[in-house]
Amino acid sequence: MQTHEIRKRFLEHFERNGHTVVPSASLILDDPNLLFVNAGMVQFKPYFLGEAPPPYKRATSIQKCVRTGDIDNVGHTTRHNTFFQMAGNFSFGDYFKEGAIELAWQLVTGSQDDGGYGFDPDRIWVTVYQDDDEAASLWKKIAGLPEERIQRRGMEDNFWSMGVPGPCGPCSEIYYDRGPEYGREGGPVVDEDRYLEIWNLVFMQDERGEGSGKDDFPILGPLPAKNIDTGMGMERVAYLLQGVDNVYETDLVRPVIAKAEELTGRKYGANPEDDVRFRIIADHARSGVMLVGDGVTPGNEARGYVLRRLLRRIVRSARLLGTTEPVLGQFAEVVRDAMGPAYPELVTDFERIERVVTAEENTFLQTLSTGTKIFDTAVAETKQAGRSLLSGDKAFQLHDTYGFPIDLTLEMAGEQGLQVDEEGFRKLMAEQRARAKADAAARKTGHGDRTVYRELLELGGTEFTGYQELASEATVRGLVREGERVRSAGEGEIVEIVLDRSPLYAESGGQESDAGTITSSNAELEVLDVQKVARKLWVHQVRVTSGEIAEGQHVLAQVDPEWRIGARQGHSGTHVVHAALREVLGPSALQSGSYNKPGYLRLDFAWPSGLSAQTRSEIEDVSNLAVRRDLPVRVVYTSLPQAQEMGALALFGETYDETVRVVEIGGPWSRELCGGTHVEHASQIGPIMLLGESSVGSGVRRLEAYVGIEAFRTLARERALVQNIAALLKVPNEELPGRIENLIERLRNAEKELEKLRAGQLLASVGNLVNTAEDVRGISLVAAALPDGVSGNDLRQVATEARNKLGNRCGVVALFSADPAAGKVSFVVATTAAAREAGLAAGKLVPLFAAEVGGRGGGKPDMAQGGGTNPAGVPAAVAALRRELAALVESGSVSTG
Repeated sequence: MQTHEIRKRFLEHFERNGHTVVPSASLILDDPNLLFVNAGMVQFKPYFLGEAPPPYKRATSIQKCVRTGDIDNVGHTTRHNTFFQMAGNFSFGDYFKEGAIELAWQLVTGSQDDGGYGFDPDRIWVTVYQDDDEAASLWKKIAGLPEERIQRRGMEDNFWSMGVPGPCGPCSEIYYDRGPEYGREGGPVVDEDRYLEIWNLVFMQDERGEGSGKDDFPILGPLPAKNIDTGMGMERVAYLLQGVDNVYETDLVRPVIAKAEELTGRKYGANPEDDVRFRIIADHARSGVMLVGDGVTPGNEARGYVLRRLLRRIVRSARLLGTTEPVLGQFAEVVRDAMGPAYPELVTDFERIERVVTAEENTFLQTLSTGTKIFDTAVAETKQAGRSLLSGDKAFQLHDTYGFPIDLTLEMAGEQGLQVDEEGFRKLMAEQRARAKADAAARKTGHGDRTVYRELLELGGTEFTGYQELASEATVRGLVREGERVRSAGEGEIVEIVLDRSPLYAESGGQESDAGTITSSNAELEVLDVQKVARKLWVHQVRVTSGEIAEGQHVLAQVDPEWRIGARQGHSGTHVVHAALREVLGPSALQSGSYNKPGYLRLDFAWPSGLSAQTRSEIEDVSNLAVRRDLPVRVVYTSLPQAQEMGALALFGETYDETVRVVEIGGPWSRELCGGTHVEHASQIGPIMLLGESSVGSGVRRLEAYVGIEAFRTLARERALVQNIAALLKVPNEELPGRIENLIERLRNAEKELEKLRAGQLLASVGNLVNTAEDVRGISLVAAALPDGVSGNDLRQVATEARNKLGNRCGVVALFSADPAAGKVSFVVATTAAAREAGLAAGKLVPLFAAEVGGRGGGKPDMAQGGGTNPAGVPAAVAALRRELAALVESGSVSTG
């Protein structure tokens, strides 16, 4: 049975049983606890946590998931995958254990002719929580399972929570016995390779408190409503129903391996080491394409770093298999064809996806070249020191800075006859993971902080009136100070206030929150910020400027009208620039992030290279033409599927309700899902002035612009500046470029002449320098500090000339130039031929004194150079060099005779 058929049967089964089919959420939902969506229930967390009322009693979904905690294990086993699909059914206070068990059993063991999966009931085993007699009894009653095929386990295995205070409960897992050829008898408690888990049914019935680990927390009591959360592994079910041994051989994954075989000429299954590389390619190709499809771009932090690592492991694995041609674009095509029927956005957005992965591959190939040079240097230093072990910190540097996986470093080191200090490397990796884990733990506060709002949410969400009016009468539902409910707040206090109605826009969709005031009969409040909680509750952070505000009071909430004018211009301007961008660059130039406030906007988009001045000018022209044409602005409320059929663009990572708001500017020219405030006609945006375009990460560019009065004022200031410069230079405005170019050329020529004069003066002083040479036990030492700010090139020229003037003497020249303002010092060391014959090499002399100036350097025997951060240490450096030269002669290491 093909995976898409397995998917279809799952959704149809639960839809027949009263469940609402909910599309998969993006992999990058805004969740403080998660880097990526890693479970099917994530998009339903607000309902389970009581932060928002569920719009349906029953739901079902096939959620795309990414888990990245064990990337290094991928490929080495057939059990570890980063991308997977989790099929689930959910009940919000509706059916409970009996319903969940019955629905799962029907699908798992129902005949394939009737829409089931047709698993043999006699090969099904289940586990239940150790004291969950109810679940065990239901498995006997509904499925007829004998006692010996119902096994009990503790909290570590069969109790679920989100890791933070909130819902929790026992779970029951369904296993399939693959047969004696896969392991030992005795059920899943004995062997989880033979007995493969395919489905987990979570019975959310309790509330847990603070604690750590899987079993170190108190159970506070039962939930007011019992919920069901289940997760069925699509890939596991697929390889069972397709009669293969693991996910890598299923219909959606094996084609990637087939493409890798085609590109490399090697065969999967012929060599264990090669098989690891084939599996890495297959797993990471799916994960990478799905992440890029959801708007992640390669970078050096957080999600971007994970994606970069996945893509680079593919390239590295392909090269270890023998291919030298670009591969990521070809693997992406295979993933698109395999996954496109379930995720059509991969097909429609493939041009952008391919561009992102190809750009990353090109970047990595350059990085690989640089990293290889660093590796070669490290190997040379290791061998020169007589060691056979490459240091752990060097391996970690190659991994962390240059993206070299440890196994690549191990293989390259082996080719050079070296080993790697893996223990040191693992220690540094463990320290890095510990820091990341501590950072993740520090972020796990998002839901605990919202507990105070749960009872306010039970009263209903805040009604947003800001689309229709700028002032609304409202009632204070609650006041919050430092996470605690308070009855009132007085003058000077900063608190959070929740109203039943509000015209003030809460920050979202890239738009900054509104400025405004909240007043009552005896109090005035300045609105500092407005945020949403659970997408339903407007939380206003305010400063009480006079009087006292209390719960239950009637107030008037008002938006600053000037602020709102600018905010509407900024958000509508963002849509216009986005549409202009796609018109100029093509439909694949999609927004991946934005921010706007009164008079200003910025827009991030995936693009492999910078935009030319002509392209930027064209985008600006298209934007302003749309304003001049006064394109109509229309708002449409519709369902998400209908909006997608209309061609409305959605933001990456956003979650949308059943009913969505579509903002059109010029009809289909700009059509986006958006909850922001907008102008009524494009002409109200005013002028749009692009400030510039820059890079904000690999393959991601950023446009910034002023709109409305801010654009006008900026243009006016620039016009005044141009007029002032023209007046100073006494030329018409249109002649300014030529005159300035002429002045710059004259300035450059003057600087060149000054440079020649300065260099000439330095070279003229060489004779005096050589005359200062002191005898250090037979070595002529010329050591001096040149004037501040002498360039490295000039230092080398003077050192070379001084060395030449020493002639046949055994001589060493050490010259320094400080830059006290910058806290830097540069130095050059040169040796004569006689000095080198005596055993003095410039590169080896540098370490003898470099520490005194807080620096380091190196070079060849005849000349070396370096720099430091302590200009005041130059005298001490000269003294150290003098002392060390004398010691070398005394020890016999250097012979001046």
